[in-house]
Amino acid sequence: MQLNQLTISQAKEGLKAKKFSALEITQDCLGKIKSDNPKINAFLTVCVKEALLQAKKADKQISKNIDDKQALLGIPIAIKDIFCTQGIKTTAGSKVLADYVPVYDATTVKRLKEAGAIILGKTNLDAWAHGSSGENSDFGPTKNPVNQDYVPGGSSSGSAACVASQMALAATGSDTGGSIRLPASFCGVVGLKPTYGRVSRYGVISMASSFDTIGCFGKEVKDTAILLKVMAGSDGFDATAPDLPVPDYPKNLEKSLKGLKIGLPQEYFSQGLDSKVKERINQIAKSFEKQGAQVIEVSLPHTKYALAAYYIIQPSEVSSNLARYDGLRFGADRSFFGPEAKRRIMLGTYTLSSGYYDAYYLKAMKVRTLIKKDFDEVFQKVDLLLTPVSPTLPFKIGEKTQDPLQMYLSDIYTVTANLAGIPGLSVPAGLVDGLTVGFQLLGPQFAEEKLLQVAYQYEKNQ
Repeated sequence: MQLNQLTISQAKEGLKAKKFSALEITQDCLGKIKSDNPKINAFLTVCVKEALLQAKKADKQISKNIDDKQALLGIPIAIKDIFCTQGIKTTAGSKVLADYVPVYDATTVKRLKEAGAIILGKTNLDAWAHGSSGENSDFGPTKNPVNQDYVPGGSSSGSAACVASQMALAATGSDTGGSIRLPASFCGVVGLKPTYGRVSRYGVISMASSFDTIGCFGKEVKDTAILLKVMAGSDGFDATAPDLPVPDYPKNLEKSLKGLKIGLPQEYFSQGLDSKVKERINQIAKSFEKQGAQVIEVSLPHTKYALAAYYIIQPSEVSSNLARYDGLRFGADRSFFGPEAKRRIMLGTYTLSSGYYDAYYLKAMKVRTLIKKDFDEVFQKVDLLLTPVSPTLPFKIGEKTQDPLQMYLSDIYTVTANLAGIPGLSVPAGLVDGLTVGFQLLGPQFAEEKLLQVAYQYEKNQ
């Protein structure tokens, strides 16, 4: 087994037992990047010298004794190229920021470094995180490592693809409407979108500020639990990050599913869902029942309005956030924006304009409140929800690029969590027709611990 194929837990155990070094793991990851990245295009920047230097420093620390506070000491990870990294180019997948080098680290990056993680480089994404497929990057599309003719999902395409193709042990991502969960499902890895505000957004280039959520990818559920423990918590820089205690997510994974109530929202299993995806989700429900959980059909009546509301509010926030890229303070001017960024700027500016604000934006915000209320009410009856991540299997590169509406429909089962600010977890559920499919667990705000426990029990019993 190559060392780059290890999970975080396996790597930590091996490093502690002195079976191998952090330098050896890092070299294996860099070797895999060198051989596979030209085909997959998961990384935009590879930090070879910096990563090897960090690995050597980690080995010196490990030789003395692993510091328990450094939960990721010697673990090579990748960072989505929307997180500011001090001294390392940060492009947000856009040529507007092609040469931008931040002078500080995002809170998440700072915490990962403090925990001993080794930064391998920055991963590709749909420019400004605008996309569901990974095809909107100004630096070329990311390809799905399972089948390179297919999309890996977006916008965190490079992060999911690099973990799935064993280039990194884990990666960070951001999720505004499904941008972690969709690529996790399409690439066959675990993707966690925490509660809005659970992880600070400080230093992460904004897409739509009231939706943006910082999360991660791992090869197994425990990896995401380890990462979340490091990343979570307020930092004094993000007013939307509440000062709540951070549970010991990896320590508390072992919990029986007996007595747990899991809801199947009927609106997520109606017209438009691929029959093979539906069949797989029903199999997952049966496996939870075998483990002692009770599966109940529930209703989220305002779900049918979610996509419309999301694609009014989100472009409005996009148009506001992208206004700062005027060529004076950051990077190049607005002529460098790609077609998807221009589309969202125009949509957002229109819905916020005089005479249309009440008709569109205000109405969409009222719908958002109703969607959140639906979730609040349903979580009085059940502990968690089980749903598909996407209505379809991964689609071919180029298949939906000429039809933005079809592309936006990929987010139909994921945007609701961002509208309500609740956590969501995408877990691999095997192959269908040679392509990976995932299932989604949704829970009340700050229920990450429960989501991880349930997913861990599923994973353990496969």
